[in-house]
Amino acid sequence: MSPFGPDGAIRRLLDAYRRGETTVRDELARAFARIAAVDRAGPTLNAVLRIDPDAQWTARRLDAERRAGAAIGSLHGVPVLLKDNVDTGGGSMATSAGALALADSFAPSDAPLVRRLRAAGALIIGKTNMTELANYMSTGMPGGYSSLGGQVINPHHPALPVSTSSSGSAAAVAAGLCPAAIGTETAGSILAPAFANGIAGIKPTVGLVSRTGIVPISFSQDTAGPLARSVEDAARVLTVIAGPDEEDAATHGAPVVDYRRHLRRDGLRGARIGIPRTGFWDDQGDAWRDTLEGVRAALQDGGAEVVDPADIATADRIAWSPVMLYEFKAAMNAYLRRLGPGAPCRTLADLIAFNAAHAQAALRYGQVWLLRAEHETSGRMHEAAYLNARAEDLRLCRTEGIDATLDRYGLDALVFPHGAGSSIAARAGYPSVAVPLGFAPAAGGSPATTGPRAPTGPRAPIEPRGVMFTGTAFSEPVLVRIAHAFELRTRGRVSPAL
Repeated sequence: MSPFGPDGAIRRLLDAYRRGETTVRDELARAFARIAAVDRAGPTLNAVLRIDPDAQWTARRLDAERRAGAAIGSLHGVPVLLKDNVDTGGGSMATSAGALALADSFAPSDAPLVRRLRAAGALIIGKTNMTELANYMSTGMPGGYSSLGGQVINPHHPALPVSTSSSGSAAAVAAGLCPAAIGTETAGSILAPAFANGIAGIKPTVGLVSRTGIVPISFSQDTAGPLARSVEDAARVLTVIAGPDEEDAATHGAPVVDYRRHLRRDGLRGARIGIPRTGFWDDQGDAWRDTLEGVRAALQDGGAEVVDPADIATADRIAWSPVMLYEFKAAMNAYLRRLGPGAPCRTLADLIAFNAAHAQAALRYGQVWLLRAEHETSGRMHEAAYLNARAEDLRLCRTEGIDATLDRYGLDALVFPHGAGSSIAARAGYPSVAVPLGFAPAAGGSPATTGPRAPTGPRAPIEPRGVMFTGTAFSEPVLVRIAHAFELRTRGRVSPAL
């Protein structure tokens, strides 16, 4: 069982601090002991890539501040892990994005979201393993694998996938290594690992959380967001990391909201929620029929009005988009330039050359996307193919897609099965909240009913299952309210039997 308890872990930990039942140093020691027991040994999850050597001194300072009656931040003493594509300054931890070429890449300063975490009193304890370069290096690379960190293992069962690039952050939270972690998403990399590891996650509107100081893929789709064991905990972290950043134009005018105020037990009452069938629920097969009925019942029992179907008219016209390919070279070169003259790589071309020179260690799965971005795009994002593709993404996914569907049916949100809606939400730049729904048989597994039951023993793996709620730009308050109330009714999260 996790040392941080089930949902509401952050609230309970803060209450324990206030009552004097534990200290930040005690919690840090427990976190490190847990990492040693299940991440470095035992099931060897391989979710944690590096530990912050300054964490022990930060914990001591946080305890001293509490004893002295200093102003206490909303995450004061809460252990947090960062995905290893998020910059930390001070020289104590590199930011590698899992790449050998960046193993000794030290950022000059904290990313703004890290500064916000520290200002709120969060205890940064280390960084998590991830799919190398946020899964934009090559085809065929398994989710959770990096040349620097190896393979992340799902804490529910070693045969289950950990999914896309924020896999280390999600596995760490699920395994009780920390109450919350930071992930990043371009197209599913917060939501999919949340589902695969049976936890909650929030993928914010692009521009709500600063992108500065994050190893990038795409200007138009990248965002960071929280992974936690409950929507409540994720909302607490989102409240801290969201807000304007003068260095990031996308965040200008970003709303400053206390998402904790939208955590209501009756949050489903009066909500109108649509079920997009064609291209989404109907594509999941018979195994999801019972899940859909359970989702509908939980929503209606909570007082929501369910519109079924609420189909997205453009769903069958949304195909592969080259937008990320064209934006990647420009985004990566801009990030590497910010690191200064001492950086191990100054350009994407340098990164490619390093990998080629260390191919045995660095190119187990190749570097197809790096080569394509370098040689097939200018890095100036002025190609007609890019401009047309970006406009098409916005038309099909945003104006004629999600927004048109919400308007047509008078909806507050759409509910998708698992991560089936992550691509359309990502291209629109719109927010989604992932909620766990228990377990169902994995492909080829024995029949089982979806519900809060964890896999045990040598039986066929039973995979976590969940749903995502998606809305229009900056609709996080509505989504948090709906997802939190839905989560309280379904109680689908299960701790791994480690």
